Amino acid sequence: MLTLYGKQFSSRLLIGSALYPSPKIMQDSIRAAGSEIVTVSVRRETAGAKTGDAFWSLIRELGVTVLPNTAGCKGVREAVTTAKLARELFNTSWIKLEVIADNDTLQPDVVGLVEAANILVKDGFEVFPYCTEDLSVAMRLVDAGCKVVMPWASPIGSAKGITNRDGLKLLRDRLPDIRLVVDAGLGAPSHASEAMELGYDAVLLNTAIAKAADPVAMAGAFKSGVEAGHAAFKAGLLGARDFASPSTPVIGTPFWHAVS
Repeated sequence: MLTLYGKQFSSRLLIGSALYPSPKIMQDSIRAAGSEIVTVSVRRETAGAKTGDAFWSLIRELGVTVLPNTAGCKGVREAVTTAKLARELFNTSWIKLEVIADNDTLQPDVVGLVEAANILVKDGFEVFPYCTEDLSVAMRLVDAGCKVVMPWASPIGSAKGITNRDGLKLLRDRLPDIRLVVDAGLGAPSHASEAMELGYDAVLLNTAIAKAADPVAMAGAFKSGVEAGHAAFKAGLLGARDFASPSTPVIGTPFWHAVS
């Protein structure tokens, strides 16, 4: 079971609710993924009363846990204000915290992120910070009171997969008691599986499913990838070597010599 801030879940695949071709495909994809946690942009929910109400009704029908998101916020004040609005709208202390530094890469403003996390944790929020794979940033977020840290694999929507495997592995090794969720940049089920094989607790994605030719089928594929990667990690993966190792041992093997 996956435990996040005291709540338990059977699925380790978190999924976003944006970019789908239609509301029905969004619902069907979330169901196919088996996801129990769905991120919702506060800006989208509040864009208009009728639109917001209809969208929120679709999410409620799924019976999932909502993780509101401060997507698009570019400063500490904006992110904190949006988080407080989300708490009122969704009646939850959970918040996926994003403070964006750059429009092109959507790279997190890690300085602002740590500052906002400090403010929100002190205000009773349970924060899911979206950050880079930088160990020092992750440690500062933990010091701020975050029990979950969400480093990217690569920039949001890039579909590049994990570009700094060593960096993500270092986070896992140095923060063994913190729930780590790879968030952003995953483009294929194999990318999700790789993240889980590193010992990560879960992955969060949106674009790779929502923009697929068949989002529902892709959601199922990602579900399988996450489950396979987690099972492989628990089973104990064979470490890479610089030399060959025969699957059939040589010692004790009989040899036959030709007789002339």
